[in-house]
Amino acid sequence: MAKIVAGIGSSHVPSIGRAYDQKKQADPAWQPLFDGYEPVKRWLEEEVKADVVILVYNDHGTEFFLDRYPTFAMGVADSYQVADEGYGKRPLPDFPGDASFSEHLANSLVADEFDMTLCQEMALDHGFLTAMPLLWEPGENEWPVKVVPLLVNVIQHPLPTGQRCFKLGQALRRAVESYPEDLRVAIVGTGGLSHQLNGERFGLINEEWDKAWLQNIQDDPKALAQLSHKEVMTAAGAEGGEVIMWLVMRGAMTEQVKERHRFYYAPMTTGMAVLALENEGNTPA
Repeated sequence: MAKIVAGIGSSHVPSIGRAYDQKKQADPAWQPLFDGYEPVKRWLEEEVKADVVILVYNDHGTEFFLDRYPTFAMGVADSYQVADEGYGKRPLPDFPGDASFSEHLANSLVADEFDMTLCQEMALDHGFLTAMPLLWEPGENEWPVKVVPLLVNVIQHPLPTGQRCFKLGQALRRAVESYPEDLRVAIVGTGGLSHQLNGERFGLINEEWDKAWLQNIQDDPKALAQLSHKEVMTAAGAEGGEVIMWLVMRGAMTEQVKERHRFYYAPMTTGMAVLALENEGNTPA
């Protein structure tokens, strides 16, 4: 059967992608961040060797806008395009999908009472694109893994609760493990950490809260899932509320997890982080 072999939490700050494309890996302002991802990239390449990546993200007005924004949407296509977000497409290969696996996940999730919007075409914006080349090195025309884009609404209220996102992760685990083929699956939850891009609190970063989140997502994710949106946004900023997408990843893991790498960096208007986890035992979260 298929199994989940890695869980990753990652920021999806758009300026990271721009720095990557401009080859600023050795720039003093950016080198700490790129260096912070390197151990995870090596672990994924040398040990995890995933076949498919389920990447949880939110769209920023590329495929969906405020007039129609689904709570949960999943790609069920054989390929996905790199979106043009207004300044040209990033120089990345388009992404191979796994339609058969995606359709199995969709059927299982709907049977598990998650009503998914299913997309046979999706252009992927920085919510999806930022983390991918930091975790898997693209070739000139291809990626070493197939992808399943999984969108969560963290844009247009009402938003799904953290508890609902955690339960979606649990349902994803059941869906993956019911797939009859031997696939190694990594799941990535993106977004955050603390930041606010509007109003009197523009530029807010709460490093103490961010570091507690990185620990508690491992040790006590159920407590994080119980937090209200108001509690999260008060502490982490209005846009910091998107961290609920990490709870999808954590819900798909086992109750006990082992940390393989943790990195945190707060140089500008957003707390940035990557966290790599592997399962310990078989007890579901």
